[in-house]
Amino acid sequence: MSEPIITFLGTGSMNGSIMSGLLAGGTAPERVRATTRSAASARKLKESLPEDQRDVTVYSGEDNESANLDAVKDADVVLLGVKPKGILDLAAEIKDALADDALVISVAAGIDLAMLEGELRAGQPVIRSMPNTPSRVGRGVIALAAGTHCTPEQLKLAHEVLANSGTVLDVEEDQINAVTGVSGSGPAYAFFLAEAMQKAGEAMGLDSETARLLAKETVSGAGELLHADDADPEALRKAVSSPNGTTERAINVFAEGGLVELTEKAAKASASRGAEMVEEFRR
Repeated sequence: MSEPIITFLGTGSMNGSIMSGLLAGGTAPERVRATTRSAASARKLKESLPEDQRDVTVYSGEDNESANLDAVKDADVVLLGVKPKGILDLAAEIKDALADDALVISVAAGIDLAMLEGELRAGQPVIRSMPNTPSRVGRGVIALAAGTHCTPEQLKLAHEVLANSGTVLDVEEDQINAVTGVSGSGPAYAFFLAEAMQKAGEAMGLDSETARLLAKETVSGAGELLHADDADPEALRKAVSSPNGTTERAINVFAEGGLVELTEKAAKASASRGAEMVEEFRR
């Protein structure tokens, strides 16, 4: 198969991150299509791309009522990236324009496989995914749950298409909400920690810019250490926690404050909201 034609319907946070990772990884821009709601958004998207990536075809719904249909024509892979409340209407809109073997991948929380398959033509291959925003820099995590009609070859194609966006793994659909709680929402947890670290620095007398730089570079650098294949979070923590040292003293405060339990509670809250959204959007 030649390099697939990949269409992004919507270029918000998640779809936009995946598209950026895809292009940065070397996918030919001529094989990539995208849709935006407005002409201004289409122009902004084009201008945001490096010059060597601007051959991406961008369709504006404001300029062309059939933008979504034109964008999916002959596409091999179609990623649905509009807000969850619009996913099912979008699937119904494009179903007759899709090739029979076009692989449809949803990146929206709250929309399950049965709901998607119910809006598309019978037999359309579908994958439900849960990505996260570091996909924009090729460091995302993207979990895939294959639908009823998705073949092993099509699942492999999804892995190949998404590989440049980060780590791709397969899960059962009933694990998607847990994935949401850990990695889908997870980048915000790290950003929140960096915010808290900055505020702590300011409270101890550092100026705002110095505190921000220390916090963001520390969290970013720790992430790089974790990126090694054999990295273990517990081992890395213990390696810098000398007995009765400064780090151990700080870690003890976190532990006594219930950080582990609080993190589990937060992840479960995210997962629970994902499950609620499925029921809210079910037709």
